[in-house]
Amino acid sequence: MGDYLLQVHNLKMHFPVHGGIFRRPVGKVHAVDGINLNVQSGKTVGLVGESGCGKTTAGRCIIRLYKPTEGKILFNNNDLSHIHKKLMRELRKDMQMIFQDPFESLNSRHTIGHILEEPLLFMGLELLKNVKKKLKDFLQR
Repeated sequence: MGDYLLQVHNLKMHFPVHGGIFRRPVGKVHAVDGINLNVQSGKTVGLVGESGCGKTTAGRCIIRLYKPTEGKILFNNNDLSHIHKKLMRELRKDMQMIFQDPFESLNSRHTIGHILEEPLLFMGLELLKNVKKKLKDFLQR
């Protein structure tokens, strides 16, 4: 199949719609309905689409903040479907979603270095010094 870091097969996320006096399920919202995605190691993928099409929901399913209705998610050939919550929390340190919110993610009061550094500080990673040096070297090119 190739050297894939992430493989997503037939990902679906359906949310129940409740109604009536007793708030019983009366339907479903098909927020994500059959996404297939392969990401090679060392590559970056952007998921684009109009507002409300399921981009954020797909991302949240992939990193298991939501439990998908259906589908298979493989990260480093490990099926994330049945991984314990504690182990999943550790795996999330190797995953990241970056949302396009220009007012927050590209705040003109912060340098690019600060914007990229913030999630690393939040995660408490000791790689920060090495990342800072590489980023500084890259930006000086």
